[in-house]
Amino acid sequence: MNDRIEINPRVCEGQPVVKGTRIPVTAVLDQLGEGESSDSILRGYPELSRTDIQAVLDYAPHCVLHTEVASFSTT
Repeated sequence: MNDRIEINPRVCEGQPVVKGTRIPVTAVLDQLGEGESSDSILRGYPELSRTDIQAVLDYAPHCVLHTEVASFSTT
């Protein structure tokens, strides 16, 4: 689906990461959600590119759309 995001059980316990790094997709999304700019993220992670950040943003809806929600009864 995305050539810049990879899931490998031997890297970060199988969390999606930016390919070739150990930077989890969630780390980038968390920073963006906290209002960090792309420039700030790139300063903090010099191994990333703007294209990597865009790939993370493109990947996020895929995760949400393909998440299964189990309903549990509390009674």
